[in-house]
Amino acid sequence: MSETLLYELHVKGMTKLHPEVPYEFRGTYQGLTHPSVLTHLKKIGVTAVSLMPVQQFVNDTFLQKRGLSNYWGYQTIGYFAPHNKYAVNEPVKEFKQMVKTLHENGLEVIVDVVYNHTAEGNHLGPTLSFRGIDNAAYYRLVENDKGYYFDTTGCGNSLLMRSPVVLAMILDSLRYWVKEMHVDGFRFDLATALTRQHDEADMWSAFLNMVHQDEVLNKVKLIAEPWDLGSNGYSVGKFPDSWAEWNGEYRDTVRDFWRGQEGTLPKFTTRIAGSSDIYAKPTSSINFITAHDGFTLRDLVSYNEKHNFANGEENRDGDTHNRSWNCGVEGISHDSNIELLRGRQQRNLLATLLLSQGVPMIAHGDELGRTQRGNNNAYCQDNELAWVHWNLTEEQSELLEFVSQLAEIRKNCPALRRGAHFESDSTEIEWLNDLGLPMSDWHSGHNKFIVARYNHDDASALVVFNAHSQPVNFTVPECNGDGWEVTVDTSISRVGNIIRSGNSFLVDGRSTLVLVSKRLKS
Repeated sequence: MSETLLYELHVKGMTKLHPEVPYEFRGTYQGLTHPSVLTHLKKIGVTAVSLMPVQQFVNDTFLQKRGLSNYWGYQTIGYFAPHNKYAVNEPVKEFKQMVKTLHENGLEVIVDVVYNHTAEGNHLGPTLSFRGIDNAAYYRLVENDKGYYFDTTGCGNSLLMRSPVVLAMILDSLRYWVKEMHVDGFRFDLATALTRQHDEADMWSAFLNMVHQDEVLNKVKLIAEPWDLGSNGYSVGKFPDSWAEWNGEYRDTVRDFWRGQEGTLPKFTTRIAGSSDIYAKPTSSINFITAHDGFTLRDLVSYNEKHNFANGEENRDGDTHNRSWNCGVEGISHDSNIELLRGRQQRNLLATLLLSQGVPMIAHGDELGRTQRGNNNAYCQDNELAWVHWNLTEEQSELLEFVSQLAEIRKNCPALRRGAHFESDSTEIEWLNDLGLPMSDWHSGHNKFIVARYNHDDASALVVFNAHSQPVNFTVPECNGDGWEVTVDTSISRVGNIIRSGNSFLVDGRSTLVLVSKRLKS
């Protein structure tokens, strides 16, 4: 996991508008393996694609009535079949070939699986499969009124995780996707629901124990979305050490830090250092800032409020607390200063993600500045609003190059990809203030400037984070070389500049820099 860089993508959305993918292959498994797509993934350092649901799913009746469809695919009904709409002719054959081609190009395949509920909805239906076979054996029912479902998923029903039939079906399905389809792991949607044998989440549940003991499943990557909608459903940090988790604490803290929230500095440093307060090892933390659910990265810096009217629910759906900041104007802006700031904020967030300990996950299109025009719940938007656009502006092309550069830095710097946490007295990492001295004022709620110094063998690197709106004068510390070379700068580019040890310079407001020690020629 320490070598992994995840890329969450939608099979259809990733290629539907790609101009180099042949028309008949756009939006399909075959389209995902087109050389232009593979080149793009490798350019930004991806080692594993995390596919949004590809098990057979169906459209909700209420969406069909609105002229919409279940684009994301979180309404599974066939746990042993790849979704047929992503195939040209033969779904199983084409899915297997996709996996084989991705493997040949050094890319692992993680599948997003939805075993917490099915597409059969609430007591009103539809009846498609399991409900008609044995309703009480497959679903959690309300104890005192078994005509209704006990729902911890928000989707109308929850599978009965103490049922031997359900557990056998899930494990058989998982083994099938590993042994027959050759995938490398799974991301479990609303994974806390899978631990609920009764009312409460139980990390000693039958499901977790059976996966742990299974000789096929305990060898693949297991990633939990560690929450559901039931009581005490937020389970970040509670899954077994053999699992990784989407780290919601990382997402929230990094968003807060860069939108200027005061008092976030101590949490911010803990998160970028691997979240040792939550996890036994940094590789248990899937670090992400955006995902399919919520704002895209571009929208995170462009909108304070959700704009989901296209979903037909009068903007009631989707999260209302996004920890976003629009940089001064809601939505589209023609103010060049605001656009420059938004670009810098995107780079700050991506730099933080790729320079943190843990496993980074990029949401598809964020490296291109993809927007959904403020829609933070595009689950039903199977159209150009949610698809990735490939006709890049100059600014978008520059963002792509920036992400590529960051990925290369991460790949070539073992200190950023540790499998174990730093010891409390370790000299491998030091936290410095603006004077280049050890940080001491941790509890000042106004401080938004911090420097992480990585010491590895004879080389050192400084990662400088300034979330203040104004420049900060920073004195660079001594190093083994004669000075520090700027290799990353999210603001006014100083890349290539050399700063002598002991000298000071202004770190622009809301910016991130990386400096490496360098021996100068005499």
